[in-house]
Amino acid sequence: MPSYTSILSSALGALLLSSPALAFSEQCSTFEYPLSCHNKSAVANTCCFNYPGGLLLQTQFWDTDPATGPADHWTVHGLWPDECNGSYQQYCDESRQYKNITQILEHFNRYDLLDYMSVYWKDDGGNDESFWEHEWGKHGTCISTFDTSCYTDYVPTQEVVDFFQKTLQLFSVLDTYTFLKDAGIVPSTTKTYTYSEIRKALVQDRHVNATIECTGANSTELDEVYYYYNVYGSAQDGTYIPAQPDTNSSSCPMTGIQYLPKNLTSTPKQNGTYKFL
Repeated sequence: MPSYTSILSSALGALLLSSPALAFSEQCSTFEYPLSCHNKSAVANTCCFNYPGGLLLQTQFWDTDPATGPADHWTVHGLWPDECNGSYQQYCDESRQYKNITQILEHFNRYDLLDYMSVYWKDDGGNDESFWEHEWGKHGTCISTFDTSCYTDYVPTQEVVDFFQKTLQLFSVLDTYTFLKDAGIVPSTTKTYTYSEIRKALVQDRHVNATIECTGANSTELDEVYYYYNVYGSAQDGTYIPAQPDTNSSSCPMTGIQYLPKNLTSTPKQNGTYKFL
């Protein structure tokens, strides 16, 4: 009988890679290189092996004050490379601290990404563009397979498209609101939940743990979830394997966690179809 990992990797490979990256230099055979964070020796080709940031985190927000995104859906925080031990690099390429993410995506005719981002990738301060720039500049530039040298016939900024597309592909299959709802955990102004209840709910779909974070005066308000992946191949086109967190730390208490409602007067709706899904 096939293992859970083999079944899941095949399913994710088909689902998450339905929209290919732009011209990519390395034809990385999925299992030619070791799974990221699992190599026994140095891997020279960092266009087909994510290094040093081999643990990729798809991070999400639950913003309530002010509220962002749909009332029944979490929103995107980003895609972060972790060095497999809790440490990470940031702002890895000063020459690619782009300040025009919207224009870049428009240039490549990726209005589908922008439409989806306008609903699900929101800044709680109201400046979505600045938030997108920050996530690319701080984290995207540190994912080795997005280096410009990894592209054949490189078109300036095409790696930015790949970064946002991959982040949204991952996010679209990580429906935190539904994971929690299926376990009876729903937003409430009166009810509280335990750390173990929330973590157990988030294990069910992926069979590995996620990290939860809390905010508020006493750090009791649930507001972030981190999902971890190792990757066979490149971040653009590789096979993503759900992974355990590399740390057990959390800002949330063991009991008394609040999952507050967003209390929105209206719920934003996505428009059209998305070729990246």
